[in-house]
Amino acid sequence: ASFEKADLFETDFSQATVITMFLLPQINLKLRPKILDLKPGTRIVSNTFTMEAWEADQSETVSEGCTSWCTALLWIVPAKVAGTWGMPQGALTLTQEFQKLSGTLGSTPIAEGRMRGDEISFTAGGTKYTGKVNGTMIQGTLSTGGQWAATKK
Repeated sequence: ASFEKADLFETDFSQATVITMFLLPQINLKLRPKILDLKPGTRIVSNTFTMEAWEADQSETVSEGCTSWCTALLWIVPAKVAGTWGMPQGALTLTQEFQKLSGTLGSTPIAEGRMRGDEISFTAGGTKYTGKVNGTMIQGTLSTGGQWAATKK
């Protein structure tokens, strides 16, 4: 761990893998674009204050013996996957809002689409797809036992 006294809007923290914050919501919101540009999988932990529309991946609240500032929020920076990906089953077209995904695989709508760092998961046509994003490639497994891959178009 390292601690620095610096202007957080001017500081390069692109090499960070974990960032802890206890900042007011408007500052969190101002930092959000910079945080979303960090390496997928970077963990962000905040005491109490949210990042508005970017919902936390996990939240824990201490209720016993805690009277204020009792909630910890965790975000995991998602890989950017919005766009069209080529697959043998058809085009995988993804729309992304932070870690949540929607879209279609061919003409089939996807459900339960999520990113957790570079890990992707979604369901299409009753099959669950899980995989890992590596730049312009996704490779993964199917709930039916097979494998799948996609290439960014």
